[in-house]
Amino acid sequence: MATFNNPLLDTRRLLQKLVIMFSFSVICVYLLCLWLGCCESDLVDKSQNSHPILLTGWYRDNKNKTVLREILTASGYAEEGSVDVNSSGKDWTATRRLPHALIIGVKKGGTRALLEFLRLHPDIRALGSEPHFFDRHYTRGLSWYRSMMPKALEGQIVMEKTPRYFVTPETPARIHAMSRDIKLIVVVRDPITRAISDYTQIISKSPDIPSFESLTFKNRSTGQIDSLWSPLYIGLYAKHLERWLAYFPLTQIHFVHGERLISDPAGELGRVQDFLGLQRIITDKHFYFNKTKGFPCLKKPEGSSKPHCLGKTKGRTHPKIDPEVIRKLREFYQPHNLKFYQMAGMDFGWQ
Repeated sequence: MATFNNPLLDTRRLLQKLVIMFSFSVICVYLLCLWLGCCESDLVDKSQNSHPILLTGWYRDNKNKTVLREILTASGYAEEGSVDVNSSGKDWTATRRLPHALIIGVKKGGTRALLEFLRLHPDIRALGSEPHFFDRHYTRGLSWYRSMMPKALEGQIVMEKTPRYFVTPETPARIHAMSRDIKLIVVVRDPITRAISDYTQIISKSPDIPSFESLTFKNRSTGQIDSLWSPLYIGLYAKHLERWLAYFPLTQIHFVHGERLISDPAGELGRVQDFLGLQRIITDKHFYFNKTKGFPCLKKPEGSSKPHCLGKTKGRTHPKIDPEVIRKLREFYQPHNLKFYQMAGMDFGWQ
């Protein structure tokens, strides 16, 4: 029986085979890509637990300019829409930890200014409010205290400030029980100026209290100073420091000169950064002096039209105090100041 070849039919069959082979190849490639994509996704998810992802690309900055940047992202650490970078690069898991450093005092010495300035440093994570754990809320326990702290990466220093700690008798032992190696920062200021500032804050809330002069003395006719009146008691720095030195060596306590914090904020911040073992990132380029308030402010941050100064409660005008009362207070504080200079190993020059 004869066999006939149909060229058109052969061509059609060949095309069908090619279409089938092409379709099969496309399906295989798709399945392969899908499988590789899943594996890559798993690898990324796993790597995010311990390592950052480096994203490079074009982004809009605060001035709406397009810039090429590299952003390091860490799993679980993008808080409130921000991306934080840990300069140490040791651990990219943000956790709440007990503080490594405390600003323990003193009230009206400049502790708020110091805290706000230190928060400029990328390796410092500081609680904005005063938790008062060691003086008021100690019975709540360390777990509660830890829950109050901001999340931080390994290598970042967690800190908080509560000025009342310095003068509360129980706090040194309590803090020592939490950490023997904690670093302590004390901002001190001329005790008389500090007392007047303290009184100024008090009368802003309770304007009907007696005058500063009358509260200074137990009996003004005899000239006996009331050293237990809180604004004057806080200024007995040597008395308070004795309690701290019973638990911590002087090497773990850093004193910030309150007056110099105003006249030379960059210098004081440089020494604090050294004490904390940090690179000196906060410098004089971050500050300008506000003549109206009478203290330094932070220069306006990028993307903002206004500088950052402390609130209205800072820089209040002090009442004018009787010069004779000031003289009596100078005599009262002189031996206490000299003893404090010796204990701190630093002459603050208060007259």
